[in-house]
Amino acid sequence: MSLKADFLPYTLHFRFEAGTSRGTLTKKTSYIIRLFDDENPGILGYGECGPLPGLSYDDRPDFTEQLRQYCQDFNELDLQLFSWNVPIVLNQIISPQFPSILFGFETAMLDFLSGGQRMILGSDFTTGQRTLPINGLIWMGSPAFMRQQIEEKLQAGYTTLKLKIGALDFDQECDLLAMIRERFTADQITLRVDANGAFHPDEAMHKLERLALYQLHSIEQPIRAGQPEALTDLCRTTPIPIALDEELIGHMEYVHKFRLLKKIQPQYIVLKPTLLGGLRHCDEWIELAGRLNIGWWVTSALESNIGLNAIAQYTAQFKHLLPQGLGTGQLYHNNVDSPLVVDHGYLQYDPTRSWNLAPLSVDSSGSVLT
Repeated sequence: MSLKADFLPYTLHFRFEAGTSRGTLTKKTSYIIRLFDDENPGILGYGECGPLPGLSYDDRPDFTEQLRQYCQDFNELDLQLFSWNVPIVLNQIISPQFPSILFGFETAMLDFLSGGQRMILGSDFTTGQRTLPINGLIWMGSPAFMRQQIEEKLQAGYTTLKLKIGALDFDQECDLLAMIRERFTADQITLRVDANGAFHPDEAMHKLERLALYQLHSIEQPIRAGQPEALTDLCRTTPIPIALDEELIGHMEYVHKFRLLKKIQPQYIVLKPTLLGGLRHCDEWIELAGRLNIGWWVTSALESNIGLNAIAQYTAQFKHLLPQGLGTGQLYHNNVDSPLVVDHGYLQYDPTRSWNLAPLSVDSSGSVLT
C-alpha cells in the first residue's frame, strides 16, 4: 500500500454579500485534500483546509506552497494503514502554525480509515436518528436586509438567532434587537450577538449594559483579541455572558489553552476546528472548559459541506448541546451536494441522500487535483 495526498483549490460563491465587522464576503476559497492508495484508488478520503482571510493563523501568502509541501512530506512517509495513529502522523509532518491544514489532513485521514464514505465519526446523527440544534445566522448589511434575514429565519422555525453586529450604527443594531424582543420573549427566541472584536475597550461596558436590555444569551468577542487584561475585566463584570472566539486562535499548546481560560474566565468559548487546529485541539478546549465550568459550542468557519460534515459528526458525539453554529452549508451557490439538511432550526443527516463530489475534480478556474 502506498498512500498519497493531493489537493484542489475550490472557490465557493456566496448567495449574497455576507457582511461582518471585518468586511463583506462574496466568495471564499477552500483547499480540498484527497487521500488515496495509488495501488488501489477506489477509496478516497476527503478533508478541507479553509483559512479565513484576515483571521486564520495560517492566512499567509505562501499557504498554497506550504500545503503542497505537506502533501509531498505525507507522500514520502512509509505509512501502513494498520499502524495509523492520526495524531502521531499529523505531528510528524504538520506544524501547529497551520491549523487549517491540520484539520484538513485529520479529517481526510479519518474519512479514509472509515472507507471513504464521508463517515468521520458514526453516531445516531449519521443514521438519521438524531438532529443537532443550530442557530440562525443574521449577517450584517443594511437594516432592511438584516430585518429580511430575521423574518426568514423566524419563518423557517429557528428559535435561536445570532446577529453579527459592530458594522452598523449601534443604535440601529439595538433597534433590530428591540424589534425581536417586542414580538418574542427570551423564552420564545434566544438571541446571541457576535461583535467580532468591534468594540473599543473604553466603550465596551457601556454597550454591554445597553445590550443587556434585550435579554441576550451571549456576546461573542466584544473586543479585539489580544487584550487579555481588558477582556478579563469585562468577563468579571459583564451583564451579558461573554464567549471567546478569535481569542482562542493561535493557542496550540495545552498549557497555553489552560492559562488563557484560567485567567480570563469567560462564560463560554466558541470552537471552530478550522481555526483551532482540528478535532483533537477542540477535545482539549472542551476538556479544559469542563474543568473550569465554562460552557461551549461548536461553529463552522464557512467551510463547504466537506468540512461542515466532519464538524457536525464530531459535535454529534456530545449530548445535551446548546444550539450550535452549523447552519453555513446553505451559504453557497456551488456547495457540494451532501446528506446534510437544515430543517426548522436543526441540522440533520439524511442517509438516503447521496454525496456529489464531481465539482471537486475540477474547480471553476479549470484547476485539477495536483
